[in-house]
Amino acid sequence: MIIRSVQAVTLALPFEVGGPKPRFAGRPREFVHMILVRVETADGLVGWGEAFSHVAWEATAAAVTHNIAPVAIGRDATDIEGTIGALRQVFHLFGRTGAIVFALSGLEIALWDLAGKRAGQPVSTLLGGARRDRLPAYASLMRYGDPELVARNAAEAVRRGYSMVKLHEIREAEVRAAREAMGPDVPLTVDTNCPWTVEEAIAVARRFAPYDLLWLEEPVWPPEDYAGLARVRQEGGLRIATGENACNSFEFEALLRAGAADVVQPSVTKIGGIGEWWRAANRARASGVTVAAHSPYFGPGLLASMHLAAAMEGEVPIEIHWCELGASPFGDSVCPEGGMLTVPSGPGLGRDPDPAVLRTFTVV
Repeated sequence: MIIRSVQAVTLALPFEVGGPKPRFAGRPREFVHMILVRVETADGLVGWGEAFSHVAWEATAAAVTHNIAPVAIGRDATDIEGTIGALRQVFHLFGRTGAIVFALSGLEIALWDLAGKRAGQPVSTLLGGARRDRLPAYASLMRYGDPELVARNAAEAVRRGYSMVKLHEIREAEVRAAREAMGPDVPLTVDTNCPWTVEEAIAVARRFAPYDLLWLEEPVWPPEDYAGLARVRQEGGLRIATGENACNSFEFEALLRAGAADVVQPSVTKIGGIGEWWRAANRARASGVTVAAHSPYFGPGLLASMHLAAAMEGEVPIEIHWCELGASPFGDSVCPEGGMLTVPSGPGLGRDPDPAVLRTFTVV
């Protein structure tokens, strides 16, 4: 079936994070921007995807509208690999990551949603079948830089039943506060977002070791210094997680060959979509490396991650952004209960956005 239209639908959603709003360019962020990719075929069927945006949402939305859509229209929506592969090649001069690849990810997820709807089956079935219908969720807290706020939010996540808590802190005081608030039995991880040299990361890993971390995430700058990450694994005394910034399966091959990770974290809205995530994750699994979804999303990116995790061998924990939205376009389908997510059983991703939320929160 032929693609008739591709649209970027950008939402600006109010939010709270259990502390001061995160800042960008010196100003607090007042909204979570979500870029939905709406794809319609010639027979009127509509699929929904999500493209990674964060604070650079304008660039990704523009890539969908001005770059991806004109080339995708007229192509075969049922040939997902062929269509996305052709577009990757068309746009390779613009890089193998960034706004173009994020936009392609949104398109690809929408094509899978269409494929499931056309077949009358959930995406997990198209991937070979769901092995589980409920998934453990872990709470991914904001960076607070304040031990009291870290302790309060970590304790609340445990109270809500989350199976694990992730911090985004870089100081020992906050890590200690979380561990003391949570107690010794709840797994704790720390994502540092690539701040240190290899030597600095080794030193920090050794300081964090007494807090019994399940993993230390992306401690080295730049994130693609896989040899450096391998050194931190060998010398720092903690398991290392990485992969959210690896935007194709070839990068995952490189990090696995380098021995850079104990845990890999493909991100479906960044890597190129469902197919590329599946290849990267299964290659990691075959190498004996743990897979954990990078999924701090509230829409098709999270729904796609849930279907992928449901179809994988072994348990794949799902990251949930510690954030209360003023309005959720996908309702309770993306909300854990008792620390568990229920995989949607409807066709495609299993949930379309609420038209009322789109009408109220779409920005031009």
